[in-house]
Amino acid sequence: MTRRVKRANGVESRERILDAAVEIAGERGYEGTSIAAVSAKCGLPASSIYWHFEHKDDLIAAVIERSFEAWLSAVRLPDETTGTPLERVLVMARSVAESLLAAPDFLRLGLMLALERRPAEPRGRKVFLQVRETARRRVADDVRGLFPDLDEAAVQTLTTYTVAGADGLFVHREINGGAVDLRTMFELHARLVFDAAARLAARPGDAPPTSFSPLRKRSA
Repeated sequence: MTRRVKRANGVESRERILDAAVEIAGERGYEGTSIAAVSAKCGLPASSIYWHFEHKDDLIAAVIERSFEAWLSAVRLPDETTGTPLERVLVMARSVAESLLAAPDFLRLGLMLALERRPAEPRGRKVFLQVRETARRRVADDVRGLFPDLDEAAVQTLTTYTVAGADGLFVHREINGGAVDLRTMFELHARLVFDAAARLAARPGDAPPTSFSPLRKRSA
């Protein structure tokens, strides 16, 4: 019983520390986040923070990982019972947008770290790039599943456009606040990607030429 209580207390204190780090980093950025500031925010001594995390960069990496796990669960294409391929894509787009509204920490902190260049790369930046690659691979798998006739070059182009577009929409909302309807923007983005994929998957004789025609799958 004593061990279980200690374990529960350890989990609770770790979550308190991560919650405080999210709030501090959101207000002050990576540079402005310190163990002392996190300690003051969560009400736990610095020694408790160091018991869970070796240093600040380890703490920021944990914040990114925790938020990413919640977000990644939304990056999942519903099965065929949900409706047409487009309807399934739109459901996923809304789910991703809602998850970013609920848990934006990994993307907010990760983008800040990804855009910075330091002599020694922070672990948080490495973690963000790794988890972002995980999400990118999942999107690529969905594109392949929905459009099996696409060649790999087209799959990678569409995947890059999808992920980069999501980043841009998130940054746009961070700048402009609640006036930006992230769900609607993600749905529109998903429709554009779906339309582009459908055009790329069509054989030259089945659809009119488009600006994407150089990427069209070559006929056998």
